[in-house]
Amino acid sequence: MKTKLPYYAVIFTSTQTENIEGYSEMAEKMENLAKEQKGYIGIESARNTVGITVSYWKSLEAIKAWKANTEHLFAQQKGREQWYNSYNVRICKVEREYEFETD
Repeated sequence: MKTKLPYYAVIFTSTQTENIEGYSEMAEKMENLAKEQKGYIGIESARNTVGITVSYWKSLEAIKAWKANTEHLFAQQKGREQWYNSYNVRICKVEREYEFETD
């Protein structure tokens, strides 16, 4: 991901309940909605025993606006009521990055 430094990462880790009906559809909807938000940069996600989603944002204000989005608020509530046993959110400032890629 090439973007101007610094930027912010929201790291969302979670464990799920057995009842994940509708989860994949909501996750896809939230990813598409996030892409429309001012200040959105990108997203990376993986799930095994623990799910990890990292979304990238240009500013703390953009993160606050995303957290307050009404559709996102509904998804957060649904997650607490049905899909998650636990979750943790960490917000970090990215000041440096590097990568490796084969030719």
